[in-house]
Amino acid sequence: MLRLQLPSTRNHLLRAASLIVGVVAAGTIGYGLLGLGPVDAFYQTIITVSTVGFREIAKGEPDAAWKIFTSVLILVGTGSMLYGATVVIENIVEGRITGQFRRHRMQRSIDDLSGHLIVCGMGRVGSSITEFVQSIGQEVVAIDTDSDRLDESDFHHVVGDSRQEDMLRQAGIDRAATLVTALGTTVDNLYVTLSARGLNSDLFIVSRCDDQEALAKMLQVGADRVVNPYEIGGSRMASLATQPNVADFLDVVVHDGSYEAKLREILLPEDCTFEGKTIDDLTIRRETGAVVLSVRDRTGRFHTDDVARRPFEPGDVIVAIGSDSSLERLADQVNC
Repeated sequence: MLRLQLPSTRNHLLRAASLIVGVVAAGTIGYGLLGLGPVDAFYQTIITVSTVGFREIAKGEPDAAWKIFTSVLILVGTGSMLYGATVVIENIVEGRITGQFRRHRMQRSIDDLSGHLIVCGMGRVGSSITEFVQSIGQEVVAIDTDSDRLDESDFHHVVGDSRQEDMLRQAGIDRAATLVTALGTTVDNLYVTLSARGLNSDLFIVSRCDDQEALAKMLQVGADRVVNPYEIGGSRMASLATQPNVADFLDVVVHDGSYEAKLREILLPEDCTFEGKTIDDLTIRRETGAVVLSVRDRTGRFHTDDVARRPFEPGDVIVAIGSDSSLERLADQVNC
């Protein structure tokens, strides 16, 4: 189903098609009233409008009424055909039809996604988020009003205003796992957060908030996490000033895909074999090679000091570090 927001192109093409169909219908009816059968009337209309030069199939010598009607039909029909051809050529030259088909294919591809991440706003913040999400292999759908930011991109996208629910639906919000609002103003992010929560109650929402006073409101309308880029930037600069090696190490582990060690979070499902057992009981490091740094329970509390002796519970989230293979082995054990 085509749901692209291209009203100008669509309306011009529909108007041209309607004119041509209308001329053919009027010509068929007119020649029918002048004495031709339905098939002959349609045939006479087509050869008249197309000006191919075939002979007329009038019964006997065409009278004045026939000639006047045919003349009018030629003028109107030719004008309609020229208008239609002009619209099609104009849109081909401008790339609109090509863009329509490309975006239609893009939409069909988005419709097949599930568990993906949606980024609203492709400014500097949104672009950085998208780049990182792609680097870890997760599917992402971006929404932005500026087609120039999206048309040449290599990821799924929707051109439009993310504040409109139709745009969120086109991005597959009902099947998405996460949404990030990275629009330019706190009000816009607040509005998108409210709309997104109403469309998908299970969605994990991360919202940008430049106004510290609005942070509580963002959480009230449905955001799971709220980020102030200026505050994060200040903390990052302070870390580099006071503990540069620690800050660099975290950046390398979290963001640099070329480094062997990775950080990963793994959710413990219900009826997991880890339930009631400790890290020492499971000998996780010896069995998998991954190191469990912390465990976050369902209340949101991180367990670090007692992580080795605390029994696992369903709903715990393990934060581990290790190579890709070691983390995969740990994930396999958790989900077995």
